Amino acid sequence: MKLRGWMLALAGLGAASATAAAQDVKSPSVDQYVPRLGDIMSAAQRRHHKLWLAGKAQNWDLAAYELGQLKASLVEAALLYSGIPVSNVTTLEAPLQSASAAIAAKDGRKLANALGELTEGCNACHRSMNRSFVVMKVPTDQGLFGNQEFAPKPRP
Repeated sequence: MKLRGWMLALAGLGAASATAAAQDVKSPSVDQYVPRLGDIMSAAQRRHHKLWLAGKAQNWDLAAYELGQLKASLVEAALLYSGIPVSNVTTLEAPLQSASAAIAAKDGRKLANALGELTEGCNACHRSMNRSFVVMKVPTDQGLFGNQEFAPKPRP
């Protein structure tokens, strides 16, 4: 009987989650949770790293999934935070499309090139938003933050 109770509770939670997901993100109500931009960008950073790891391992299904999640994070940030210029998001379209094509072709070299372009696009966005101290890089290892530079850049 306890198992049935847990199953009903999980089913109810799933229904509530589906209802919440269907709500309009553009006009959150006072009661609706809106993630902080930093939280969305942290999720995007993890997706960026996982995309690289999946490509390196040639797990193309996982790479495609992570790319989709990364795109969703960027769209969510643009929809929820009007201070992000549309041009910052649209300039990422070409490298995201290149990454998608590389994954479809199962071409690790092309994916690495696309990730380089995507990473530079992220950094260009950070610079345009006066956040040049947030510097992404193409990952070099599996460390948790292997896709970010932490040493300060010398000021010109």
